[in-house]
Amino acid sequence: MNMLWLCITSVLSITPVISGLNIDTSHIKVFPAANQSIAGVFQVSYLNDLNQPQYTFNASDARRLCLALRVNIASKAQVQEALTRGLETCRFGWIDEHFAVIPRRNALFNCGQNKTGLVTWRASVTQKFDVFCFNESDAATQLKDTTTDSPLHSRNYSGQSQSHSKAANSSQDMHSSTTLLPSSTSTPETIDNEVEPARFVSSAQGSAGATAILITSVCAVLLITVIILAYIKLRRRFLSSDMKQQQENIQTEEWTCVKNIKETNIAAQEDERIEVGDEAEAT
Repeated sequence: MNMLWLCITSVLSITPVISGLNIDTSHIKVFPAANQSIAGVFQVSYLNDLNQPQYTFNASDARRLCLALRVNIASKAQVQEALTRGLETCRFGWIDEHFAVIPRRNALFNCGQNKTGLVTWRASVTQKFDVFCFNESDAATQLKDTTTDSPLHSRNYSGQSQSHSKAANSSQDMHSSTTLLPSSTSTPETIDNEVEPARFVSSAQGSAGATAILITSVCAVLLITVIILAYIKLRRRFLSSDMKQQQENIQTEEWTCVKNIKETNIAAQEDERIEVGDEAEAT
């Protein structure tokens, strides 16, 4: 029974993480690209029906979204490390410390108030932004690759980072819009980053769904087993009670039969005595 309760609790705890956000995964986009995080950090955005990025996640939803992707929400230190390795965006995203940030390597008038570094915004936790997630396995792999790279490869990586920054700035210039810091009562609007579909989102949720189905199946098997065992136990108890009743009936019938035989014998003996008495009187 404890195992059955554990299964039910597990299913109930997994379901909200998967289905609580009610987000169409085809509208989820990541930056820089799927399976191409920087120092394990990537930004998750939501595209509306016009295929434009839209701030959608409050602080709680942001954390749950990263968990649904089988990763954790990134911390300030992790985003800072990604910034030093080339991560640059133009959209605010929630981090673990419950405030939003924009990593900026180059100053741009409509991105983070023309500041560089990790630009922060301590907004209300109900305010909606994107979210920065952190993949620990990606970070470990990239750190290992960095420590084993040759100096030539390091220079190539630096060149690629600079090229990526220039391409990002060019894209931002083409899609520039109004200032990035609106009032707290309005939804922030920013320029669009070139984001790629989160191809791993469906697989991650599919894996979580498969886990939930597996746990549900195990729970169902355990429940059926408990029902069968309970039925067998009740059946045995019923048969035992029925056999006991039959034995009592048999004993009652035997006792009645013996009693009848004794009464018949006594009656026969009395008849013989009467006949003997009658014969004696006759002589």
